[in-house]
Amino acid sequence: MRILIHGINFAPELTGIGKYTGEMARWLAREGHEVRVVTAPPYYPDWRIGNDYSAVRYLRQAYPSGCGEMTMYRCPLWVPASPSGGKRLVHLASFAASSLPVMLAQVRWRPDLVLVIAPTLFCAPMAALVARVAGAKSWLHIQDFEVDAAFGLGMLQSTQARRWFLGAESQLLRRFDRVSTISDRMMDRLADKGVPTSRRVLFRNWTDTKAIYPLAAPSGFRDELDIADDSRVVLYAGNLGEKQGLDVLIDAARRTACDESIIWVIAGAGSARVKLEARSVDLPNVRWLPLQPMEKLNELLNLADIHVLPQRADAADLVMPSKLTGMLASGRPVVATAAEGTQVASIVSECGICVPPEDADALAKALSELADDGKRRYALGAKARHYAERHLGYEQIMRNFEFEAEALVNGAADTVEDDA
Repeated sequence: MRILIHGINFAPELTGIGKYTGEMARWLAREGHEVRVVTAPPYYPDWRIGNDYSAVRYLRQAYPSGCGEMTMYRCPLWVPASPSGGKRLVHLASFAASSLPVMLAQVRWRPDLVLVIAPTLFCAPMAALVARVAGAKSWLHIQDFEVDAAFGLGMLQSTQARRWFLGAESQLLRRFDRVSTISDRMMDRLADKGVPTSRRVLFRNWTDTKAIYPLAAPSGFRDELDIADDSRVVLYAGNLGEKQGLDVLIDAARRTACDESIIWVIAGAGSARVKLEARSVDLPNVRWLPLQPMEKLNELLNLADIHVLPQRADAADLVMPSKLTGMLASGRPVVATAAEGTQVASIVSECGICVPPEDADALAKALSELADDGKRRYALGAKARHYAERHLGYEQIMRNFEFEAEALVNGAADTVEDDA
């Protein structure tokens, strides 16, 4: 197949949506598909354009030889230093505008499938148009329900704007031959938004269980951070953004500061890091690490005795934390702040502990109890690894996507107008 992918985030971004889109594109290219990617220069999670890239120039890149045929088109965009609600909209719109001519030029290539990644929905109308003009099938993959999240997290607040955006979103979703998302609860939300059953596809995020696995020996990061062998490490590794609800980590760390055997390690980058570091400056039980390269990710995840996963109540089932897949694959238990009935809670309840969102007392208590119970940590960690192997395998998920895409392109899975 000739596959055209349109999305603002892409490799070499190490976290979030860019990581998954990059791994998806590489897999498809290795399997012999012709892949073109229209994207932006890497900027996430630091909200700063990466070295050797430009925010104002177009760039065409060829994928390294021997890994299939893939071409990337980097388009200019504006990156705000402080990504507030209004600035985020301008940021997303800048990429949609700059990528428009590049997307239109791909009509001559005659793709078989046009796949657009949301965020950002700003790009979806042009992707649908390019697919129609080129005679291709169209596929929208939703990593975050960005409209719901923008209002749920208070980034946008106008009631009139909410009605307009949700109405426009619903109309837009119906224009695609397939709409996929990454969790069962998010699939339910697609149904609520009027996407027919025949067009909905579950396309989970994955983890490479061969690259992320439990180590037989202690992580080398223990020596680097001077952590004693008998200390238990509570690890948060990932994006340090505003919508993660990360203040609860510092609050819980403060409540466990009297227990010298519990060490908190927070690793990552993002717009909230400076504020969080400032709040923890007086806490001797908190250590900080920068965002780690992929080759050190398994070592980092194995630093944990317990992974901690905060989630804001107002973001439940609007996003599915991508970092959870690696946590599970590392074979360590997870303590999550997630409301009962959410997708995160349904997964973590099998291999960890869930406490109410934004409840630092409950989080500190759960972590302390689990830190003192080695047998329970081991049992829950084994269940986490089993879940990852059974449900989150990279190869299995990509094979399923390839099967669905080929069926769509070849007409074996024709769209039904409405059976929702």
